[in-house]
Amino acid sequence: MRILICVAVFARVLAAQGSPVVLLTDRALDGRGGVLRGARIATENGRITSVNTTAGGATIDLRGYTVLPGWIDTHVHLDSHFDRNGNVAGRGEPAAEAALGIADNAWKSLMAGFTTIQSVGALSEAPIRDIIRDRGFPGPRILTSLSPIQGDSTLSADSLRALVRRRKEQGADLIKIFASKSQRVGAGPTFTEEQLRVLCGEAAAVGLRTMVHAYRSQTSAAARAGCRQIEHATYGTQADIDAAVKAGAFLGPQVGLVVQNYLANKAQYLASGMTQEGMEIMERDLPLDFAICAMAVKSGAKVVFSTDATAGAHGRNAEELIGRVERCGQSPMAALVSANSLAADAIGMGGKLGVLAPGFEADIIALDGDPLTDITAVRRVVFVMRGGVIYKWSGVKPKAGARSLHRVEGGEHREEVRAREGEFAVANLLRARK
Repeated sequence: MRILICVAVFARVLAAQGSPVVLLTDRALDGRGGVLRGARIATENGRITSVNTTAGGATIDLRGYTVLPGWIDTHVHLDSHFDRNGNVAGRGEPAAEAALGIADNAWKSLMAGFTTIQSVGALSEAPIRDIIRDRGFPGPRILTSLSPIQGDSTLSADSLRALVRRRKEQGADLIKIFASKSQRVGAGPTFTEEQLRVLCGEAAAVGLRTMVHAYRSQTSAAARAGCRQIEHATYGTQADIDAAVKAGAFLGPQVGLVVQNYLANKAQYLASGMTQEGMEIMERDLPLDFAICAMAVKSGAKVVFSTDATAGAHGRNAEELIGRVERCGQSPMAALVSANSLAADAIGMGGKLGVLAPGFEADIIALDGDPLTDITAVRRVVFVMRGGVIYKWSGVKPKAGARSLHRVEGGEHREEVRAREGEFAVANLLRARK
């Protein structure tokens, strides 16, 4: 029965995809740092057609909320999830359950306002990317690196190029490279700067972007090697940040979610193979994560939104926005832009995503509150539209278990929703499997 219900709801969502809709707003952030007052945002066939439409027809009243482009998280791990026993899923998990775990993470991300996510990476992420993109399965737009390239200083240039080309053939959207070991085991280098130059150069030659996991001086090595996005950068110096700024690389430090999530789910992660020593290192060095992020912001680096979300963190990605404001010295507007137009540029989709303007994808969310004055409003996502499809609309707050109608003006366009609309297709399937 649960499966039949979720299929019916899924069909209703898809049926609304091509319908023209006007969103009434009194406060909207355009994704580039501007504020729109009284915008009437028209969407049709998956795109924004106007932000000041005078056309009538079906409308959704979002006045009283803050409206902005759907967020983009440039660094998550969708394959990382808890299994049916509450443990971090391992390689022995049945394939069907692993697929459902990945889909559940994607759904949670969408419900949290993340309409595009970049997952780096595992081969198992390709099916969810493809079914969302090609068959309308509910979820965020997904880009994936598939399997990352692990560091090995003994590999020849030809071998490195072959690794890049193999991932291109497999359908990767970008190349993820480990230039450093985990901070839990010393954060030492795993590739030389010349090897990074070969990898990032080959990726560019075949039309793929690069993301590099780097600590210490590997941050500047990756920047000089022409790599596009550099993650973490902890233990780096001002010179390392300056090299990234000079190269125009995007920087993705993490301060608000990933380590805190490991610590909050310590028992599960220790059971999966992490060590107590590694946990203590992450906790001890959190102030250094904060410091490198603050240094990057102060230096004018392109600090892009990036959470490194793993099991337990999916759906709470916006905690990183709060961390960026509280720990890095970013203004609320800059933090939000880092997850909108700046993130779109980082993933090669500037001009398509991350902005409320005609011609852009109709990826639009609404928050209960004003994040410019209270950044914690990012936790209160009440409306989610991706590609013109409404997946969440909590503007009406019915009694538990009741059914209600969206508030609608002009015409007969009405959308019936359940009180617990967020627990939809994937969540029901996960329950059904038990």
